[in-house]
Amino acid sequence: MNAKKIKRAIISVSDKSNLKLILPILKKFKIEIISSGGSYKKINSMNYNCTEVSNYTGFSEMLDGRVKTLHPKIHAGILNIRKNTKHKKELKKQNIKNIDLVIVDLYPFEKQFNEKTKSKKLIEYIDIGGPALIRSAAKNFNDVTVISNIDDYSKLVKELKINKGTTSIKFRKFMSAKAFSLTAYYDSVISNWLNNQLDI
Repeated sequence: MNAKKIKRAIISVSDKSNLKLILPILKKFKIEIISSGGSYKKINSMNYNCTEVSNYTGFSEMLDGRVKTLHPKIHAGILNIRKNTKHKKELKKQNIKNIDLVIVDLYPFEKQFNEKTKSKKLIEYIDIGGPALIRSAAKNFNDVTVISNIDDYSKLVKELKINKGTTSIKFRKFMSAKAFSLTAYYDSVISNWLNNQLDI
């Protein structure tokens, strides 16, 4: 089945309403949680253990939150091929741990666009770190599980229960395909918005 035991997760979500669905199962299987900003505060307020991204990386958030998760300690933890000896050695040398589960949604650009948010403010709803995390995890689906939609939380819970804290390659591939569809659509919405402003 090529099941992968999940030891560590990163959670960074705009919509925090359904976190209560997944936090109990992560706790049950002793999955360590790393999180940023509002997600970190929300998880803490619900009395679940969580490490803030800045504490995990040793690098403070900067540029008004534009740079939070864009760090080698995060992306190398996601992107390394677990069976690759060279990758293992490189991670050990840099003291980087694996991140096996990525739960991320994207800033609601389309929603803000539909609500006629002004351009200057709308630009801040163009997510950079979110798509990078999602794409890193989706690329490495052989080893990492990505959840990019709040509607899939229940599927993750079911998968972890059935497989006792692991996920199957079939599930990871399915979630990877959904993740790439999401980032492709997200980028197309932003691209269309910018193209419609061009006077050519």
